[in-house]
Amino acid sequence: MNRGVTLDDLILAGIALAAGLLAAFLLRMLMRWLGRHASRTKWSGDDVIVDALRTVVPWAAIAGGAASAAAVLPLTRTVQHHVNQTLSVLLIFVVTLTAARVIAGLVRAVTQSRSGVAGSATIFVNITRVVVLAMGFLVMLQTLGISIAPLLTALGVGGLAVALALQDTLANLFAGIHILASKTVQPGDYIRLSSGEEGYVVDINWRQTTVRQLSNNLVVIPNGQLAKSNMINFTRPEQRLTVLVQVGVGYDSDLEHVEKVTMEVVAEVMTEITGAVPEHEPAIRFHTFGDSRIGFTVILGVGEFSDQYRIKHEFIKRLHKRYRAEGIRIPAPARTVALQQGAAVIPQPRNGADLVIEHGGPDIS
Repeated sequence: MNRGVTLDDLILAGIALAAGLLAAFLLRMLMRWLGRHASRTKWSGDDVIVDALRTVVPWAAIAGGAASAAAVLPLTRTVQHHVNQTLSVLLIFVVTLTAARVIAGLVRAVTQSRSGVAGSATIFVNITRVVVLAMGFLVMLQTLGISIAPLLTALGVGGLAVALALQDTLANLFAGIHILASKTVQPGDYIRLSSGEEGYVVDINWRQTTVRQLSNNLVVIPNGQLAKSNMINFTRPEQRLTVLVQVGVGYDSDLEHVEKVTMEVVAEVMTEITGAVPEHEPAIRFHTFGDSRIGFTVILGVGEFSDQYRIKHEFIKRLHKRYRAEGIRIPAPARTVALQQGAAVIPQPRNGADLVIEHGGPDIS
């Protein structure tokens, strides 16, 4: 258009821009209302989506109002093209940031929902965010009329040089992806490495895996080293596990009575202590004629790895108390050794008592 701008053109442009601003305000209020309703649901993904739309929808309304205002003004074709191009780039930029936030938030929600103990796998979150931002950047360049073919060629050649220079970093990156994809280790699992480190997996990112020990210290393990290590995962294939407690009673004990009393204590612990598994069927197995006792194993069920310490603590306390009440003796270790002039029985000292050595008997080998 070659005519000048009139007052009617300015009024119409102002109305269009004001309509866009009003729409943005109303849409933001609507998104806030939807956010309150989304917070009441169990799924965290709707909170992520509504929070992201709260940003992109008002900006889209403003961009639409600005585009309408530019359309009613008598602008030249070149100016109109630049205005539309600028608004398109702005809208693509906002949509790209919003999409990156939504997709990364959904990936984080999925990984956290599958983790046992407040875990997060930031490697997938970071990869998805970078991919979405890169795609949005390429679309912006294409909108501006910049050919992306030479850029992709340069990135391919430069990527080869970067890959050679960052071999260790890329090895850790792909090791982390392999670990998560194979589901051998997931955030929230309790693991123990052959080198001795153990604890809950807190996070697996692009370079390293963070493990929180029971002492609340953090151990940082490179993904490549974790992938090559021998490892025990106490959470998979099932989080529940069994705990073995070794017990011994004297030879003069009635084993049927010992088994009955022990099972009663086990049933009491399984129903009263947090972390126990009441539906797990406990077992008692006598297995050894020892030097001074008959040894047996009590098999308990616990909900997850760290529960075993509390359950063993309570079980041993209550079993010792019950054995004393029932008159079941837990003998101290004793050894019979051969001497040149006789035999000596050396019992385990109790409460600081002196060792007792008796001579005069026949030699015992």
